[in-house]
Amino acid sequence: MVERIDAVVIGAGVIGLACARALSRAGLETIILERHAAFGSETSSRHSEVLHSGIYYAPGSLKANLCFSGSRQLYRYCEQYGVSYRRCGKLVVATSPAQQTMLDLIRDNAQANGVAAIEMLTALQARRLEPELKCSAALLCPATGIIDSHGLMLSLLGDAERHGAALAPQTPLIGGVASDHGIRLQTGGSEPAELLASYVVNAAGLSAPAVAAAIEGMPPQCVPTAYLAKGSYFALTGKAPFSRLVYPVPEPGGLGVHLTLDLAGQARFGPDVEWIERIDYAVDPQRGRRFYAEIRKYWPGLAEGALQPAYAGVRPKISAPDAPAADFVIQGPAAHGLPGLVNLFGIESPGLTSCLAIADRVNDLLGLAHGVS
Repeated sequence: MVERIDAVVIGAGVIGLACARALSRAGLETIILERHAAFGSETSSRHSEVLHSGIYYAPGSLKANLCFSGSRQLYRYCEQYGVSYRRCGKLVVATSPAQQTMLDLIRDNAQANGVAAIEMLTALQARRLEPELKCSAALLCPATGIIDSHGLMLSLLGDAERHGAALAPQTPLIGGVASDHGIRLQTGGSEPAELLASYVVNAAGLSAPAVAAAIEGMPPQCVPTAYLAKGSYFALTGKAPFSRLVYPVPEPGGLGVHLTLDLAGQARFGPDVEWIERIDYAVDPQRGRRFYAEIRKYWPGLAEGALQPAYAGVRPKISAPDAPAADFVIQGPAAHGLPGLVNLFGIESPGLTSCLAIADRVNDLLGLAHGVS
């Protein structure tokens, strides 16, 4: 028997939960399919929990626009719904003359993206803020913050459920067929089912290209190749030496081995960049040797043996290791020709920051109203 449903969201990470909330608040009966036993089991629980301000991304790109608007939406959301966060600020540091030139470029890019209140600091000014810091110059970004990402996902799911959405854990997508009557989806798990949905949002993160390819009628040329960039994190034993986040200038594939803080004040470093063929979350303790060298460029006081393996995450990239970083791809019916389907590809950082803005964009592509926030 086929069950008719207004909307299905595939993937219960922070993006999928934000989309389900937006769909349900627009009045649609919504089911969230999640192959794991709980929400947020992949990328959404394995990152830095940073709320970005949008300083790095190309002006006019989806990453820039959605990060800029999404950060403001998310701060308001945290205040309204009681999600824990702290606007602690961030220092992007240069440790050589060549990197100072890169800081100038980042500042100019941030200003082009509308990011206000950023400030270039001398080494002395930076050390007045963070006495343990070593740098030749730094860029202060006061709008950057940290968030309880699990608390955010709980809140998004709770609000979606209040508006009629339902989470279906341990329910993987087997395949789908697009037709004039909707998109027929076959699910697996302990209770296999067939759903006929008017709207489908593919928010499967690392598996988004595979999910899109499993829907008959999806043009193959519209499905990007998935690349996996693993990032390992190491935790600092003892008290954190900084009150702000500290980032080196970006490196290919990521933002460098940076220092972030959780809401309890515990410091962690990472992620690094390791291109892999299959998903693997094990942290190799030997990778810590490179961490010491990179961190000591801006914090020479890091003691030997102070880092312990913490966790790893995998970025859902759609650009090859030797290619420029790809923008978000939010692909609606106009792009692939299947009514009611939106694919979300390559939603890596700043996906967390952008989650509410991405959800609004999905509703726009489906011709749906935004629910009252």
